[in-house]
Amino acid sequence: MTRIAVVHERWTEQGGSENVVRALAEEWPDARVHVAFADPRSVPPELRDRIAVTGLDRVHRAVGRRAHAPLIPLAPAAWGRHPADPDVDAVVISHHAVGVSAARAWAGVPVIAYVHSPARWAWMPEQRSVESHGPVGRLALAALAARTRAVETAAVPHLSVVVANSTAVAHRIERWWGVPARVVAPPVDVDRFTPDGAAPGGYFLVAGRLVPARRVDLAIRAAQRAGVRLVVAGEGRHDAALRELAGPETTFLGRVSDTEMVHLQRDAIATIMPAEEDFGIVPVEAMASGTPVIARAAGGALDTVVPGTSGVLVPDGVDEDFVAALAEAIRDFRRGDFDPALLRAHAELYSAPMFRLRMREVVDGVAG
Repeated sequence: MTRIAVVHERWTEQGGSENVVRALAEEWPDARVHVAFADPRSVPPELRDRIAVTGLDRVHRAVGRRAHAPLIPLAPAAWGRHPADPDVDAVVISHHAVGVSAARAWAGVPVIAYVHSPARWAWMPEQRSVESHGPVGRLALAALAARTRAVETAAVPHLSVVVANSTAVAHRIERWWGVPARVVAPPVDVDRFTPDGAAPGGYFLVAGRLVPARRVDLAIRAAQRAGVRLVVAGEGRHDAALRELAGPETTFLGRVSDTEMVHLQRDAIATIMPAEEDFGIVPVEAMASGTPVIARAAGGALDTVVPGTSGVLVPDGVDEDFVAALAEAIRDFRRGDFDPALLRAHAELYSAPMFRLRMREVVDGVAG
């Protein structure tokens, strides 16, 4: 039986990357899960006894576990002092920005990096312009970006295999890190979402965090132009700006429960994905519900959205052109053109068991 250690940058919330770590922990039930720092309230109960934190967790605890972004640049040094698991056959690192810096703690052991994306804000100035405010903020973020790029590229020679969560991310890895990556899609809890055969509820859906990068503003503008009802499920710092932009055809639900999301996905005419996502969990959840997707033809949607089978791809472009194309796609959309059974079957390709099988093949390939 192959023995592994799992590394994750931080565990301060529950999202798609944490679902990756949970699936790895389920596949290798004896594996320790190493994180730079963690909020125990966010860690699933079944994993709390398996978490090993670095010394940086003491700092996180001292500030009341309220701030994590300022601690990320300190993680590489913390990994340098972190004791590695003895007698493991491989290490799997879940990487967002500095996770791969943990590779040096396991010198001599095959290291697999599962990359959600290289730090986009570090490599793409346009990403930083959204996140920084004022000249001082821009200078500080530019310096941090240079440091993060150096951390990522310095770790690359210590990686045995690089795995990307989508073809788009694999292309970024090759362009920015200079190495090839194989693609293994992340796990989606498709069993939670099922079609019911009922008529859709007369609305299009956008779901997720309300932050500028998700471009919910484009979906709102397109829905206005198309004259259709749009439901927005989620919360975030962009909430007030989006409500100001929206008209009476848009309904904001705020944060919804898992059960409410199941019904929202199932009853929507289509789920809209207006931004380029690294992978995109929400569209696959829609497909599992028997609901097709209208997505920007970029990022992970190029893997998951099959035109005519699981949804419609809207040509990528500048904002005005994309809004016009999205509005046209919404106006022309016919839910009846899509078979819920085929949508569900397509979503099954991204289930947790499929992820575990593919990652088992990767690990056995380097540790066997």
